[in-house]
Amino acid sequence: MSTLVIVESPTKAKTITKFLGTDYKVLSSFGHIRDLPKSDLGVDVEHGYAAKYVIPPASRKHVKALKDAAEKADDILFATDEDREGEAISWHLADVLKIKPEKIKRIVFHEITKSAIEHAIKNPRPLDERLVDAQQARRVLDRLYGYLISPILWRKVTRARADAICQSGLLGSRRII
Repeated sequence: MSTLVIVESPTKAKTITKFLGTDYKVLSSFGHIRDLPKSDLGVDVEHGYAAKYVIPPASRKHVKALKDAAEKADDILFATDEDREGEAISWHLADVLKIKPEKIKRIVFHEITKSAIEHAIKNPRPLDERLVDAQQARRVLDRLYGYLISPILWRKVTRARADAICQSGLLGSRRII
């Protein structure tokens, strides 16, 4: 029986590997494995603001390595950071690796010690969907702001700055006696 443990950082993977036996394989996702596309909005505003995630080219080799390892593993533990980003990374991994929700095993630890990791492995939990939703809402809002609102504001700010520069130039040329 083999267990695949997926963490975010390659450095963390190396350290955790030292604590676990040969029944475990620890790999890194190298952070997020999916994101909204850079080429377009990536949010379906007509259908509930659904995010359209893609695997960026830089993540493809990591995803392939994780898929290969997942196919050989009897069990998969998601050990990403315990915050909304880490929870979302685990959610994306489970989705890409086609892990059924009831089979997802999420482990968390607050220190990288053998005892903390062993305790986490003995006490897995499901994904926290609220944290996943929070991260997705934040990502979609960031994208909507960046693509739709920010350009409008920059045009306004640029025009206002140009007006201010012209006015300050005129005012600066006056001599007060």
